[in-house]
Amino acid sequence: MKNFSNTYIFIFSSIMVIVVAALLSFVAMQLKPLQDKNIAIAKKYDILKSVQMAMDADEKKDKQAYIEKLYEQNLKESFVIDSKGNLKDGVDAFEVDLKAELSKDLEDRNLPIFVFEKSQNDQKYVIPMRGKGLWGPIWGYVSLNNDMNTIYGTTFDHKSETPGLGAEINTQVFQEQFKNKKIFEEDEFVGIAVKKGGAAGSNEHAVDAISGGTITSNGLQSMIHDNLQGYVSYFNQKRN
Repeated sequence: MKNFSNTYIFIFSSIMVIVVAALLSFVAMQLKPLQDKNIAIAKKYDILKSVQMAMDADEKKDKQAYIEKLYEQNLKESFVIDSKGNLKDGVDAFEVDLKAELSKDLEDRNLPIFVFEKSQNDQKYVIPMRGKGLWGPIWGYVSLNNDMNTIYGTTFDHKSETPGLGAEINTQVFQEQFKNKKIFEEDEFVGIAVKKGGAAGSNEHAVDAISGGTITSNGLQSMIHDNLQGYVSYFNQKRN
């Protein structure tokens, strides 16, 4: 009788595990389209914010519809290049997995660009980026003016940086510093320095680091430099 009871318990437990696993798999499959849409909306929102659009999205009754409409209306084009500035056919810029691309050698990467038209003859070029903070990944978007040198806007975010310290990279106060900074000094690509102790107002290539967030600040500086570095050939083609 004892062996029968043990067998019954084992069979019952096995059936329950299979049933629960099947139910969880079914729910996950049903929710995936919604999750994918939410991820896409969040990405479009960040891209738009880097070109100073959708700043009032939180005030809209249907925030998601507003973001999607604004994105479609203002996106002029998106495309993918290689590190030599050559256009790569057959690759969707929006679908590029930046984490996966950064694991490749630079010459093998797909480098996305999103172009927004603010007004006639005034395009903004948005470059996505990803890097490492103190506790986890950081990411964002940097938009450049037509001169391929002057920053028009930025948006940065993080997964798990320290509140009040490294987490400040996603605040408007920090991001506003990047406006009108330049990534080239004469003809040399220098990126943007995030300087501990403050950056002189006259320094076109530096912003103030986050007080108490040195490692995150350094990670952000490296992220900007390392990600933009792949686009230098393209920038130079457009600048000349």
